[in-house]
Amino acid sequence: MPQTLDGALTEADAHTRAAASHEIPDAMRHDVGLLGGLLGRVLTEYGSEGLLDDVEKLRSLAISAVEDASGDTLAAAEELVTSFSPERAKEVARAFTCYFLLSNLAEEQHRIRTLRARDGSVPLSEQKPADSIASAFNHLAGEVGEEEASRRLAELRFHPVLTAHPTEARRNAIASSVRRLGDLLDERDDPRMGAGTLAKNERDMLAEIDNMWRTAQLRVSAPSPLDEVRTALNVFDSSFSKVFVEAYRRMDDWLQGEDRGANKPKAPAFIRLGSWIGGDRDGNPNVTASVTRAAVGQAADRVLTELENRARTVGSALTLDDRYAAPDAGLEALWSRQRQLSEELTEQAAQHSPREPHRQVLLAISGRIAATRTRDADLAYGEPSELIADLRIVQDSLVAAGAKRAAYGDLQDLIWQVETFGFHLAELEVRQHSKVHAQTLKWLDDPESVEKMAVPGEEVIETFRAIASVQQRYGMSAARRYIVSFTQSAQNLADVYELAERALGGAENAPVLDVIPLFETYEDLQNAPRILAEMLDHPTVQRRLNETGRRMEIMLGYSDSAKDVGPVAATLALYEAQEKIAAWASENDIVLTQFHGRGGALGRGGGPANRAILAQPPHSVDLRFKVTEQGEVISARYGNPEIGLRHIEQVAAATLMSSAPSVEQRNAAAAARFAPLAERMDEVSRERFDGLVGADGFAPWFAQVTPQDEVGLLALGSRPAKRGLSVESLEDLRAIPWNFAWGQARINLTGWYGLGSALEAVGNLETLRDAYADWPLFRALIDNIEMSLAKTDRRIAERYLDLGDRDDLAGLVLEELDLTSKWVLAITDQERLLEGRRVLGRAVQLRNPYVDALSLLQLRALRALRSDEELDEATLSDQRNLLLITLKGVAAGLQNTG
Repeated sequence: MPQTLDGALTEADAHTRAAASHEIPDAMRHDVGLLGGLLGRVLTEYGSEGLLDDVEKLRSLAISAVEDASGDTLAAAEELVTSFSPERAKEVARAFTCYFLLSNLAEEQHRIRTLRARDGSVPLSEQKPADSIASAFNHLAGEVGEEEASRRLAELRFHPVLTAHPTEARRNAIASSVRRLGDLLDERDDPRMGAGTLAKNERDMLAEIDNMWRTAQLRVSAPSPLDEVRTALNVFDSSFSKVFVEAYRRMDDWLQGEDRGANKPKAPAFIRLGSWIGGDRDGNPNVTASVTRAAVGQAADRVLTELENRARTVGSALTLDDRYAAPDAGLEALWSRQRQLSEELTEQAAQHSPREPHRQVLLAISGRIAATRTRDADLAYGEPSELIADLRIVQDSLVAAGAKRAAYGDLQDLIWQVETFGFHLAELEVRQHSKVHAQTLKWLDDPESVEKMAVPGEEVIETFRAIASVQQRYGMSAARRYIVSFTQSAQNLADVYELAERALGGAENAPVLDVIPLFETYEDLQNAPRILAEMLDHPTVQRRLNETGRRMEIMLGYSDSAKDVGPVAATLALYEAQEKIAAWASENDIVLTQFHGRGGALGRGGGPANRAILAQPPHSVDLRFKVTEQGEVISARYGNPEIGLRHIEQVAAATLMSSAPSVEQRNAAAAARFAPLAERMDEVSRERFDGLVGADGFAPWFAQVTPQDEVGLLALGSRPAKRGLSVESLEDLRAIPWNFAWGQARINLTGWYGLGSALEAVGNLETLRDAYADWPLFRALIDNIEMSLAKTDRRIAERYLDLGDRDDLAGLVLEELDLTSKWVLAITDQERLLEGRRVLGRAVQLRNPYVDALSLLQLRALRALRSDEELDEATLSDQRNLLLITLKGVAAGLQNTG
């Protein structure tokens, strides 16, 4: 890792990776070598004698162990780990964790480099249809005609929803340090940098890595919900506020061609941002009504500050003299209204901008946005539509004066921002468990009838009052969606409407709500069409359908269904549910949005979003894709603006492409053709999965062989690891620690278990290869499971399984692992996993030996904590700290938590 941490890519390392034939690009090799060398200098300067040597010894053994089939080298690495003092073990674990953060950064920079090179060499319209909106539009127009393609483009909607799920293992302090290092690394790609600036850059990088090394990797306490809100707002500042508008601009530039920037925009503002952070109270007692109010207030303050500053900046640049860009009657009327509102504001604008009417008006608009933020009732805008109307008056006047480029340049970007973010930035969505609602209604009717409330009744009632006050202050769009976890009947939805009315003293005072059923378990997915049909009978639902043009939303949970029946059966059940729900919506003339509750791990619906979209049933997407973005996924997809832009374009392109007749026909035909295959896989995989997790004693065995119990000690987020309604069984364990624990044990069981037996039962390799070639859902399933398998390590997994006392269960896991690997390799016609996926294969090959080193350190801690020997307080603390450091390190290395 050290001076040799050019190490990750020295000759010894390169020889090890040669087995996979994944060549490391020179630029990336240089970045990893640079960052690794700087880390080595920091470890030397840190002053802990022999630390660098110990890190290097373990690194070398872990790399050599990959090719040593005898297992002797891995055993030697294990002996070395055992020999470390408690303090040295923690230092080595911290060093490997830092390495992963730097390695991830080098990979990210290479992705950016690749994206820039591609953009410079391949026109948007010539890229793959699933990769660029321009190419997707061309493909769609070829099938349905340009007019219809343009209509569909105008209806496009991408709705990412940030969630408070605690899957970001890094501290904010560490994440901020990584971002600063990323900026410094990016600077080095500038060919204008001379020797002096390069030397300064390297000095700054060394100081930042030194700072990172000396920053505690473990949080002292869990973040509060409002801490999580602030983390999300940081992403708005660094990425969302710029990237969303850049996506619109790129689309419009392509649609306009040579006339770009001089004509009325054709690109719609197709992104809307949602958030559960400060609104999701299902199982999280820390999210209260006051937190919900504060979360919306903080987000509103941030976006209004941004809009105020942008309006002032754009206005300041509109120095068009009235002799060369005369105001039209609309602008003069607006200026007159502004003067009536505030002589002080308009006088100030006039003094700064003589004979510049467009500048005067826009500066006054900036002042009114400031008044909206500070709640100055005399000057504040009532709602975003009023601001947009004023901005369009300025735009129209500029067009009338012939200043089209001023009209459709930065001013249009500002209009897009307001259309996207409104005055609330992200719509806050409230979520609560159906049982809480039923219990609260019972408590309202008879307080003595409920012995123990899951959530205090007063708090449930106050939540609806908070929603009402948020809508009154920021508009209905700030918080109108209410999600009901574990929806199992239409009554679960009716309960919410009744509570809202009772909380506010009647229907006339109740907040406007779109109550969204969340279907999570396998059984709930099966029952979804029936529940939705019953839901239509509710008068409030009918009224909202009439008000919204028969628009409705439902949510599908990927996590609990996979934990319920395994990844294979859950994938098939979700497809079937979406197919039936889409048919139900069509029969009832409903414009439906299916909201996908996906996580980062494959056991929670993870994997490339664009491929998932293109594998969905016909009409289930219908130009609208709404999805949760959780934890490390947020930083991975949006932390860097250029990568964020790429992700948005891929998702938007796939959403547009999913409406192409060829895609719909292909998916429908494949689903019908391979229905018997799906039925057999569903049956066998569920039986195999249930045979493991339903076995007597499985839950305590799972806690023995993984760090599941200790995950709760890791201060990842404000949300507890268990639901709170009950903590007595595996069913009540949240999907995040369920996935996290199996990933840490290098087994990744939640991503693949049951597939091998299902494929073995089918048995016909030709049929399976046909399905892989012709059925997008099956291909996505196999490809995602291949990635999950590539991150497992049988040698390490065996050591975790040895922590338990159930050889029968361990045998089931290893047998299924071998069977699944065998069939995946056969279907994909490969000799090794990820052989055909060069970039991903390279990333996994680079990381795995380093993850192995951390896993051995984690195993040392787990063995001590699982032993019968009574540990004194100091030893217990040392082992727990070591374990927690390795949890973060392995998460960084695998680039997955939950």
